[in-house]
Amino acid sequence: MSSVFAPNLLAGQVALVTGGGSGIGAGIARTLAGQGARVALLGRTQAKLDAVAAEIRGAGGEALALPADVRDYAAVEASVSRAVETLGRLDIVVNGAAGNFLAPAASLSANGFRAVIDIDLCGTFNVSRAAFAQLAKARGSIVSITATQASVPTPLQCHAGAAKAGIEKLTRDLALEWARSGVRVNAVAPGPVEGTEGVRRLAPADADAAVRRRVPLGRFATIDEVSGAVLFLVSPAGAYMTGATILLDGGTSLLGPGPFLDMLGA
Repeated sequence: MSSVFAPNLLAGQVALVTGGGSGIGAGIARTLAGQGARVALLGRTQAKLDAVAAEIRGAGGEALALPADVRDYAAVEASVSRAVETLGRLDIVVNGAAGNFLAPAASLSANGFRAVIDIDLCGTFNVSRAAFAQLAKARGSIVSITATQASVPTPLQCHAGAAKAGIEKLTRDLALEWARSGVRVNAVAPGPVEGTEGVRRLAPADADAAVRRRVPLGRFATIDEVSGAVLFLVSPAGAYMTGATILLDGGTSLLGPGPFLDMLGA
């Protein structure tokens, strides 16, 4: 996909992307690298990180694979230190690590609920907190990936909705606290995104067409479109934005929970 942004917009900058081994996180990493940033990829699976890093290097970029679990603060802190030692600085953090599954609230286990909160919400805090000192030096930027479940009631998603709502509130609180340090904190909230594990789970083949028909723009987002929103926020064009969440759902949330009611057979 050709970019609407000026080339090498992020030349000289370093970005850390969590969840960078697949899906939206990998797409964001490719986009930032394509704009000249050196990219550190953080995730749990070494092989996936290595594959994305190799792809970035093959396109002429620079990438570092950092296997770690965002739930483990010590591991995250060590990864941030290694990224800075290897790449020289840290300007951008993208919190893309996430976990999700469909589950009725009445049968969702406490451990299942906690697991999503730990990965999505606690992981976002862990990475942001571990990176803060370096981002303050660079007057850098954080972008967290949330979802429309944060504000639109969604069947079978109370765990994800709680986590994503927490991320949006955390985004505003960190933006306020860290503004004087020059660190901007924003978020992007996509609806269904084509070709991702989230769509495969939330809009399986038997429900895909029904969910897609109810999107006012008539299609799902692409990974490139999510990446473009992130790029905008970390670029000079977004320099006066902090505490904001960009809604990227083709107008779906304007309809309320309707597009998701098929999950309950409504």
